Amino acid sequence: MPTRFTASQSVKIAVPQQPIPIQHYLRQPQRLVNALVDNSRVQQLSEEVFRLKMRPLSFMTLSIQPTVDMRVWAESNGIIYLRSLSCEILGFEYINQRFTLNLQGYLSPHQSSSGTRLEGRADLEVQVEFPPPLSFTPKPILEATGNGLLKSVLMTVKQRLLHQLLVDYRNWVTSQMTEKALENNSGDLPILNLE
Repeated sequence: MPTRFTASQSVKIAVPQQPIPIQHYLRQPQRLVNALVDNSRVQQLSEEVFRLKMRPLSFMTLSIQPTVDMRVWAESNGIIYLRSLSCEILGFEYINQRFTLNLQGYLSPHQSSSGTRLEGRADLEVQVEFPPPLSFTPKPILEATGNGLLKSVLMTVKQRLLHQLLVDYRNWVTSQMTEKALENNSGDLPILNLE
């Protein structure tokens, strides 16, 4: 019989004022994915779908490494959504056939007189049927361990988001402003008369 684990995490981020509003940045899902996950563990499958190779997770006597296909997309109102599409546990066929992962989340910009802030939430649910001898472990112990593991996964993602998102946003604004300046200056180059 499958054991179910759940965890939720919410986040609030104050966004420093920049010349380009963060809503423009959020329209590029791949930037958000790269802020959340180390670049070497992400494969972009389509404009909105990404394959994430998670770090190995240790659960009691098991070590598993899920690979999750995620859809990340932005709505016209600036809200970014993410949802898991599928999951595979490589190298552990018994668990892979009895494992489901469901991740849903959003990140939403809010304007106020004091500036912009991002608010978001992620809900993660895993169902897994364990092989013996783990299947004989008392359910409360399995659930406490599993819920704790999921909570730590979401906490790691939250910490990366808090640190990386604003850094990447600032870098993106700088590159956009530099590009704009170069475009504006390209028409003003002096013409040398070499007669």
